Amino acid sequence: MLPDLTGSRQGFLATLREDLATAQLRDPAARSRIEVALAYPGLHAVWAYRVAHWLWRDPAARLAARLVSQLARFLTGIEIHPGARIGRRLFIDHGMGVVIGETTVIGDDVLLFHGSTLGGKSMRKGKRHPTVGNNVVIGAGAKVLGPVWIGDGAQVGANAVVVKDVPADAVAVGIPATVRLARPEWSPAVDDPAIYI
Repeated sequence: MLPDLTGSRQGFLATLREDLATAQLRDPAARSRIEVALAYPGLHAVWAYRVAHWLWRDPAARLAARLVSQLARFLTGIEIHPGARIGRRLFIDHGMGVVIGETTVIGDDVLLFHGSTLGGKSMRKGKRHPTVGNNVVIGAGAKVLGPVWIGDGAQVGANAVVVKDVPADAVAVGIPATVRLARPEWSPAVDDPAIYI
């Protein structure tokens, strides 16, 4: 269920606080909330997106929404279309070069690394960007293109190019991406370099 940011002011502020806590929790290099709030472009891009998306929901404010998103792109190097639908606790690590297209849908607790693209492969109107489930990791430089589905708990390896659906709890690596159905268990001691590099 995607958050409704059109509700009370407290609900919106609670969402922004949750985004801040998520960035601090997911990045082992984070030293303080103030450092994260002031110096994390991925967090700034998500916050700007939340404002732009709120504006986008009013057809009369769509130009303002696009201007907010373009300002955020200029300041952070991260482009999130205000029409995208993003769930709770998205964390964009490093961020530079991340692109999220207009018809993208992202679930909860998703981690995107720098240079990743959730883009289209068609110029036709309609659903042309990916749908990403909950608890998904998309590695650095990965490209997920077209109206594909990335299942809950899936991982997309660094620099993979995904043009077909990825089942839940699977790993997609390579160009074009192939799917490994058994996702390795993650532990802090043994990272899968195909995902995080």
